Amino acid sequence: MSLTDDVPKERVDALIEELTRDAEASGYHLNPDRAFLDSLARGLAANEKRFGYRACPCRLASGDREDDIDIICPCYYRDPDLSEYGACYCALYVSEEVLRGDKDLEPVPERRPPEEDRARARERRSGTGGSFGQGAAYPVWRCEVCGYLCARDDPPEVCPICKARRDRFTRFA
Repeated sequence: MSLTDDVPKERVDALIEELTRDAEASGYHLNPDRAFLDSLARGLAANEKRFGYRACPCRLASGDREDDIDIICPCYYRDPDLSEYGACYCALYVSEEVLRGDKDLEPVPERRPPEEDRARARERRSGTGGSFGQGAAYPVWRCEVCGYLCARDDPPEVCPICKARRDRFTRFA
């Protein structure tokens, strides 16, 4: 018996409702394949029960929240995966083009860095790896509609605050 077998259908359905509500309110879309969505939600619920947080069901979680912080759903890699491939690594989130059927789902390569790189990132977050702002790793993007700022390689598809599209973002100096 697997851990996901212990997750009641009612919990899976409630989690899907919650994920759908949160995704749509933030300009994101969940995978329209209900059976696939059920299996992902079952994995998220099992990980939440096991670890106390919703680690991505398609990755191996350590059980240490600090070690797994980057793969807690929604993971750090969701937006770059959506931008580049039309879906996140586990395909829980899909782009509007995939949702409409204008783009097919394709394999998404693992973007998560090796453990030693993640350890260095943890040091930077804790303040032991250098001073704040030193050698910023990502550009900062500003939504020209509402002022939302985000630091990442590319602007999001949709602003999570005002729902403005990606073309409304400019690089912030």
